[in-house]
Amino acid sequence: MLTVRRSEDRGHANHGWLDSHHTFSFADYFDPAHMGFRALRVINEDRVAPAAGFGTHGHRDMEIITYPLAGAIGHKDSTGGNSVLRAGEVQRMTAGTGVMHSEMNAEDLPLHFLQIWILPEKKGLTPGYEQKAFAPAERQGRWRVIVSPDSREGSLKVHQDMSLYSTLLKQGESAEYTLAPGRHAWLQLARGAGTLNGVAVKAGDGVAVSDESKLVLSASEPVEALLFDLV
Repeated sequence: MLTVRRSEDRGHANHGWLDSHHTFSFADYFDPAHMGFRALRVINEDRVAPAAGFGTHGHRDMEIITYPLAGAIGHKDSTGGNSVLRAGEVQRMTAGTGVMHSEMNAEDLPLHFLQIWILPEKKGLTPGYEQKAFAPAERQGRWRVIVSPDSREGSLKVHQDMSLYSTLLKQGESAEYTLAPGRHAWLQLARGAGTLNGVAVKAGDGVAVSDESKLVLSASEPVEALLFDLV
């Protein structure tokens, strides 16, 4: 079963410096029908103006994944993390017992990224930070694992039974994924347009997947997409 969450139906907040779309309930946007999916709690698509960003603030008991699409994010946190994150790189921060961090636009250009929150397997984890680049060639025409509970294939570690994959597809390309029995998936289309098992999807759309064994994402125009494999 596929249930599509259309881009235009998401929550939206425009603060001038920040233009944000919320797939699930977040901040002042509340929709009891869209509180998350399995352990996936937040997918925010954010656009941040130059010289702006999120000043120092706190989180706890959450796995936070940042996925840039364009521009550069200046990241600092209380675990000692201090870096610039660009498109093609992925960051995982375990908030655990509590972490303070900031995310600022590090360039004089618009910043576009996805921020993802995953509920952890347990509370009170030790805060941590990890960042890695995944070359386009690793993701072209295939699903490349970028976050997993066992850090397999050089992926970032998340404290939850959840694996996150990324793909890049040229027009006319397809990528297949086999979903194990009893598992669920969420597809988030970051760019482009195509079909998932024959269902039309476009940039910003999300698809909740249950009771399916094979997923085929086909691109009618160049695509960048994320796939969450969830318990």
